[in-house]
Amino acid sequence: MAGSMLDIPCVTLGGEQKTLGDFAGKALLVVNTASQCGFTPQYKGLEQLWRDYRARGLVVLGFPCNQFGKQEPGDAREIAQFCEANFGVSFPLFRKVEVNGPGAHPLFAALKQSAPGLFGTQKIKWNFTKFLVDPASGKVTRYAPSTKPQALEADIERLLSR
Repeated sequence: MAGSMLDIPCVTLGGEQKTLGDFAGKALLVVNTASQCGFTPQYKGLEQLWRDYRARGLVVLGFPCNQFGKQEPGDAREIAQFCEANFGVSFPLFRKVEVNGPGAHPLFAALKQSAPGLFGTQKIKWNFTKFLVDPASGKVTRYAPSTKPQALEADIERLLSR
């Protein structure tokens, strides 16, 4: 993984400063999330991936985003309570970010540059776009919002079995 991506500061919902470097050597699944989206039930699948694979080296990282249909209006406390109460989310969640435009969080700018979308576009189209980061090479694979978390299992297995 490019050193600069490892050094990008992120803040958890609880206010703790983190970087991807804190998860060095782990496969990372970075997802822009929202609480009021048609894809919101994917929280359950993301939590299942976290529970099934974290002991083997997968870290799921959720980044709430309110840029798509204003589907994440809550503050940090409300987001945390919603995710825990409705989906039992225990994987790390971060403060709300923008993923597109001039205010895009540097992490998402780097992920989009590493793994452009369809036809080379860097714009994220909707909530629950997923980025799987290979811990060895830093290669980033991008998945559409409609791709269910369980559909990533073969790729996760491949990364973790090396």
